[in-house]
Amino acid sequence: MEQIIYAIVSEKRGPGKLAACLDGMKGFAGADLFAVNVDEISTVVSEIERADLITDKANAIAFAGVIASLAEHFTLLPMRFGSMLDSPDAIRKMLERNYPEFQNNLQQVENKNEFGLKVICDSEKLMTELLAKSEEVSHTSQQPITGNKDSVFREYVNRKLKAHRREEMLLNYVDKIIAEFTGLLIQNNAVKKVKKMTSTSTLIDAVFLLEKDKKDELVMAIKDMQIKYPGLNFILTGPWPPYNFVDVTLK
Repeated sequence: MEQIIYAIVSEKRGPGKLAACLDGMKGFAGADLFAVNVDEISTVVSEIERADLITDKANAIAFAGVIASLAEHFTLLPMRFGSMLDSPDAIRKMLERNYPEFQNNLQQVENKNEFGLKVICDSEKLMTELLAKSEEVSHTSQQPITGNKDSVFREYVNRKLKAHRREEMLLNYVDKIIAEFTGLLIQNNAVKKVKKMTSTSTLIDAVFLLEKDKKDELVMAIKDMQIKYPGLNFILTGPWPPYNFVDVTLK
């Protein structure tokens, strides 16, 4: 049988604790879990027939459940669903080949949790509010074209200028919120990955690593931002295992 791998786990702070934790835990398809280790790093695995590996929602949730349970007690790097090797010996060799990279990644996520933040809005309503608050456009090189120009050309250029101004106004607003949010993360020594305008309704889609004991501060800060920006919806999720902060290319 092959071995499905759930996570790479650091045991440097509790040698022997992992084996005790796995005793009685069940993995994918109800299989027993066990550890394959090299020095202070272990993989948590269970046996499986490749034909039984079905990628569906129920199995993905069961796989993630094992990782979430382990993350309550250990620093770990979650593996992708379906990560498999032929035998414990193959897993041990994989650990040996990639040991420095695993060790560096484990150090980076130690005592941290991953959180997610989405900032969602009604973009049309937001744009209307921004336009209402903005001052009249001053007479600049971007002033709408008037005069004796061809009317079709004039209307086309004016539409383009108006669309550009609307887009620029919205992006400036999003950048302002990102700067405020980023400042909050910097104060808390967080590692971040931020995307903006991923859809017409999602202004910000961010994931970040934060020290575990700073969760309450984060929640309060997001609540304050929600009060400050009532037209936006701040959706904070987590804590999660560090799915988005594993940076290892297996050898």
